[in-house]
Amino acid sequence: MSKQLVVDPKRCVNCRSCELACSFSHNEEFNPRLAAVSVFQYEEQAITVPIMCLQCDEPACMAVCPSGALHRDANGYVVHDDNKCIVCKMCVSACPFGNVSYSPRQRRIFKCDMCGGDPQCAKWCPQGAIKVVDPHEVPEKKQAAADKFLAAIGMEG
Repeated sequence: MSKQLVVDPKRCVNCRSCELACSFSHNEEFNPRLAAVSVFQYEEQAITVPIMCLQCDEPACMAVCPSGALHRDANGYVVHDDNKCIVCKMCVSACPFGNVSYSPRQRRIFKCDMCGGDPQCAKWCPQGAIKVVDPHEVPEKKQAAADKFLAAIGMEG
């Protein structure tokens, strides 16, 4: 896989620019419900965290898709093909992180597709809370960020 998104919860200021950039990029409207990234607020810990598809090594969403609508593209990203999708919503149920969504208005499944390699959520994040990184260059930084996040929400690993 070429690039990954990494989140630094300490930088997130809950502006939700990532949600707006994502929804506008994919739907040409500013509607957080149509974003493939969601900002979650943990009030007790006083942090907010943008959550998006983790591009799992063994994606549950892809494994349960009966039509092959979820597949890896040439860059190794798990992407969704509307033309193959039968909208059974099994992928929505299968994702353990809730990062595959269904739009009742559009009657379609959507998830992060890394914007074809130029993730708009990272591009428009004013605080740099979402970054695009090469997973082979900074594995220790990703682990440190994960450890900080778990400690911040009281789930130290």
